[in-house]
Amino acid sequence: MEFEVLKEAIAKILQVYETEIEEDSTFSGDLCADSIDMVQILKYVEEKLDIRIDDADLEQVVTVKDAAELIKAVKEKP
Repeated sequence: MEFEVLKEAIAKILQVYETEIEEDSTFSGDLCADSIDMVQILKYVEEKLDIRIDDADLEQVVTVKDAAELIKAVKEKP
């Protein structure tokens, strides 16, 4: 579920087709996302999943898989 919401956010914010988004896609290289795009994607996911992700954690995200794992970890926190 997290991955689907993340793909939806990426497609909407970056205006790319969901079929172009793969787990190993890099945000800055493959998807041409900048830091503002990343924050917008983060906010979209937070709203959809009713979670809160620390902006500092976003600095470690390079690939779509990294973002999905971060979202999953945040959701699993008590």
